[in-house]
Amino acid sequence: MIDEPSYHAIAAMAVTVAMFIGFARGRLSVEIVSLLTIAVIAVGLYFFPLEGDNPTDGLTLAFAGFGHYALITICALMIMGRGLVVTGALEPAARFLEQVFKFNLQLGLLVSLLLAFFLSMAVNDTPVLVLLLPIFVALAAKGGMPASKTLIPLNAAVLIGGMATTIGTSTNILVTSIAVDLGQPQMSVFHYTPIVLIAALVALPYLWLVMPRLLDDNSVEADGNRRLFHTRLRVGSDSELTGAKMADIRDKLPAAITFHDPPVGEFQPQQRLHISGTHEALEDATRVLKGELAPSWVLDRIKRTASARKQDVVVVEMTVTADSRLITRTLPSSGIADLYSVAILGIHRPDRLLGEKDQYSGGGDLRISEGDVLLVMGLNDDIQSFARNDSLLLLEGARELPRRSKAVLSAVIMGVSIALASFGFLPIAISALAGAILMFVTGCVKFDRVGRALSAKVIVLVAASIAIGRIILESGAADWLGSVMSLGLSYLPPALVLAAIMAFVTLLTNFASNATAATVGTPIAVSIAMQLGLPPEPLILAVLFGCNLCYATPIAYQTNMLIMAEGSYEFGDYIRTGVPLVALMVTTLSVLLVLWYGL
Repeated sequence: MIDEPSYHAIAAMAVTVAMFIGFARGRLSVEIVSLLTIAVIAVGLYFFPLEGDNPTDGLTLAFAGFGHYALITICALMIMGRGLVVTGALEPAARFLEQVFKFNLQLGLLVSLLLAFFLSMAVNDTPVLVLLLPIFVALAAKGGMPASKTLIPLNAAVLIGGMATTIGTSTNILVTSIAVDLGQPQMSVFHYTPIVLIAALVALPYLWLVMPRLLDDNSVEADGNRRLFHTRLRVGSDSELTGAKMADIRDKLPAAITFHDPPVGEFQPQQRLHISGTHEALEDATRVLKGELAPSWVLDRIKRTASARKQDVVVVEMTVTADSRLITRTLPSSGIADLYSVAILGIHRPDRLLGEKDQYSGGGDLRISEGDVLLVMGLNDDIQSFARNDSLLLLEGARELPRRSKAVLSAVIMGVSIALASFGFLPIAISALAGAILMFVTGCVKFDRVGRALSAKVIVLVAASIAIGRIILESGAADWLGSVMSLGLSYLPPALVLAAIMAFVTLLTNFASNATAATVGTPIAVSIAMQLGLPPEPLILAVLFGCNLCYATPIAYQTNMLIMAEGSYEFGDYIRTGVPLVALMVTTLSVLLVLWYGL
């Protein structure tokens, strides 16, 4: 016989359901729903405190999530992940990926899936996908595999990899932290990794061979929005071009690079070669050929000034208006570098202006016209001065150049922080916080840019989720729900018990919030384990795994939303590819948990 739930338990379940509905309907932002949830819990417990508590105890419970070590750990990992991105520490892996795709598309996809999986084991899912997303879009634009056929499999690999360690996602940290709060032992970073590795091997053929065939080719034939910039590539004394011929270097260059009037014979030092290409292609060309797109003295001045001012170098696109003094001038005659200490990396000429006469000076330099788009590198203050004084309009927000000189340092900081936690020398909260502090101290991440590393949505969502988890536990709602579920589950074998819990949490994850599903599911799983006489750990892992099986809807996780526009996906694409993967993973993981724990 099951006792009736207390009024506090009923209220706790009602608030939880209301939060689920708020997330699922999407009329209010995640931040607003999360803050309203915290406010309702705080006000409710202040006027109607739990038995034996004071009114102010309810405020402590409602707001404790903002100071919880799980949230501190999540924020610290976000900062370290940001450090890897802004220093370009992950770029070598990205370049390697491009080379593999050029060799073979199917092999490239397989290597990409494996790379995404292993990267996301240590780095939060979102930075990994943010790094890989432009690579796949660019490869598709160059004639590779369509982005619509690769991004969903890639995202699934990232999510499975993030599930493999306790630090792979913020949800994993949340589940393991709540479990510790419930009296369970702390799990190490790789505590359950073998289970996920085996499940990933089972899922890999589906991701690699089946998923792309379930997705349509949503490619757009014309890509008219990508600007091609004309520039002069300067051959340095240490350049790969020196002494080489065009046939020797053509295969090393991106396909988007075009040489205009290429020289006959060998390239000579200090030559200025007229080339054109996209911004990304020009960057690749300078890296491969060790050339420069602007005079070296200008680039050196920008770097010295940036170091002295402790500012980042940025690249922006600016359009020339009718009032600009630059019209009819060339870059050498404009005096831009002397006046503003900025470098013009290239000039994009709209198609409507390409047929005009006298576009080039006697020296072969392009004359600037109204409507041209300049690719400008410099410090933000200098760029603003340039735009203001020479009547230019900023077309796009500034993009910071990676601080590559600190790439190795940021990778070492991340690696040491993870190693200290992995081998049990320090708790993950302390090692991650220490790593984040080192990122600030060493300049890998600028403290005034920390807002770009942290997600306000994640912070308030985690805080609300912790508050929900505590009120569900302390009101007795978790015990009551566990008793109700255990009635039906008591007649099932352990494998089906685990599958049922995992499926229940997966359903909540795909239509609400994985963080909230974690905080509600974890105490329920522990209660069910106690009532059925099962060890709690496999049931806790069933909750953790279920929270990560968020493949079936675009609203299930933020990375699902990131790929939606780039792949031109519809809701049905996620269901068609995600539901079979969810079923495969639930079955595989349930069986593996039974075998691993000898249930």
